[in-house]
Amino acid sequence: MIITLTTDFGLADGYAAAMKGVILSRAPRATVVDLSHEIAPFDVHHAAFVLRQAAPYFPPGVVHVCVVDPGVGGPRRGLAIAAQRQLFVGPDNGVFTPFLNEAARVFELTNPDLWLPQAGATFHGRDLFAPTAVHLAQGLPPADCGPPVTDAVRLPAWEVRREGDAFVAAVVHVDRFGNAITGLTSERLAELGADSLRAQLPTGEVVPLRRAYADVLPGEPLTLVGSSGLLEIAVREGSAAQRFGLTRGAPIRFAR
Repeated sequence: MIITLTTDFGLADGYAAAMKGVILSRAPRATVVDLSHEIAPFDVHHAAFVLRQAAPYFPPGVVHVCVVDPGVGGPRRGLAIAAQRQLFVGPDNGVFTPFLNEAARVFELTNPDLWLPQAGATFHGRDLFAPTAVHLAQGLPPADCGPPVTDAVRLPAWEVRREGDAFVAAVVHVDRFGNAITGLTSERLAELGADSLRAQLPTGEVVPLRRAYADVLPGEPLTLVGSSGLLEIAVREGSAAQRFGLTRGAPIRFAR
């Protein structure tokens, strides 16, 4: 049984440890994997990218718990999602956008029998999401968590628009190297049927597609398919974000 945790809690306080305590008290042999507790506070976009980056490399049946939850205690729903042969538990605030394809099955968390007794309104990660994750990891069907959901929140930045022989995709994340990563996948890029593609930046500058960072000289820009299978704008041994002023939401046009 493997349960992963992704939060914005950091490690200075006991929040992440409390969630682990709930999990291990109910499943002492569980393997708990920390994907990250260094998500920027309240940054659901950052959390969505981290999940998209890491989850596909885990085995089937893993339960991924994400608690980046600025709306805790409010009207936002809790969700259990079955997607890509894995399970996801957390708030309905867009954090699971990369996994909400047509095949995903989504359910609202409304079954209090799965939660801690006397669950509070301020720490759903501990009181709702962690205990629900244990039940799911032990084989509970996701449908037993509550009613199906057809309108889960999605982050607009991840939407990719087709315009004739081009795609327009937004920057969804800027990593610590300054690479500006978009929501366009290599699979969608293949729809254009050409290798000689270029990215047009909001500044009007055009950056050609290359295979790897080593294909250009230090300081030169390039477009490439990054390790997560997403198109990104980079500068070898430099920061594309700084050089071109790229921030989350910046539109990039990919065309021949």
